[in-house]
Amino acid sequence: MQFPDDEAPHDNMTEWWYYTGHMFDPDGNRYGFEFVVFQVQRGSFPAFYASHFAITDNAAGAFTYDERSGFEGLVPTETGFHLEVGDWGMQGAQGNDQLLAAMNGYAIDLELTTDTAPVLHNDGSGYMEIGLAGGSYYYSRPHMDLTGELVVNGESLDVMGSAWMDHQWGDFVLIDGGGWDWFAVELDDGTALMVFQLRGIEGVGDVPDFGTLVRPDGTVIHLSEDDYTITANDEWTSAETGATYPLDWTIEIPSHDLIFELDPTLEGQELDTTASTGTIYWEGEVIVSASRAGAALNGLGYVELTGYAEGDAFNP
Repeated sequence: MQFPDDEAPHDNMTEWWYYTGHMFDPDGNRYGFEFVVFQVQRGSFPAFYASHFAITDNAAGAFTYDERSGFEGLVPTETGFHLEVGDWGMQGAQGNDQLLAAMNGYAIDLELTTDTAPVLHNDGSGYMEIGLAGGSYYYSRPHMDLTGELVVNGESLDVMGSAWMDHQWGDFVLIDGGGWDWFAVELDDGTALMVFQLRGIEGVGDVPDFGTLVRPDGTVIHLSEDDYTITANDEWTSAETGATYPLDWTIEIPSHDLIFELDPTLEGQELDTTASTGTIYWEGEVIVSASRAGAALNGLGYVELTGYAEGDAFNP
């Protein structure tokens, strides 16, 4: 990978720029957010763009989301990326990003910054094979500092916090059902963790799961699927779609004496985005209680669950 060149859109079938994070207003109220833009290219057809925006309002106990889509999204820029889908936009380069989106009841205008290098997943190569489904490049920027404005029901609030950025692209399509569980954790001591597990994706061969652990000093450690376990301790069924999702996870990494307990701030953080990407998925903020060698640690994170709704596979 080359930066900032590979931050820009590629000529691949599937690509996304994905942000999740946690905002705090002056009164200490916390708001989780998800903001993503997908770029989809199929043969000689024009590129298609879709965007999702969601807010978890913990003070109000509310989850709100919206979506945009269309055949316009790419804004020419000399470096990095600049994407606009309808009246929503994101742009950035070299760890200095801006996010702008609005929906009924909520709006964000955020600046995200980091001075650390992006984390290249899968043993530092940044590339993962998905069997017969294809392959994908994947990097993250955890622990981005967040400042800006959040509007809640017409009231403008100055916010601060932290965000996680994912950028993934490649020539891949997941078919015949299946899905994945994806976890992104940021601890207060600077630790970051990304792990995932693929489920029931037929016809793609034996695709190994993996993870990436970033120590507080910035050391990046590759985790094979044998290095960690993910256990769901509860479940939640959506009254809107009938999909049942696992909840309340325990992630254990014995070789590093780490245990993470992840509890959703709200159970109902499901998005029905069939109008833009043809999918229904759960993407939610979680509170993290962790321990390293018995010493307690705290943090926040996000979890994405795809492929649980009947007939659904996350395939933008």
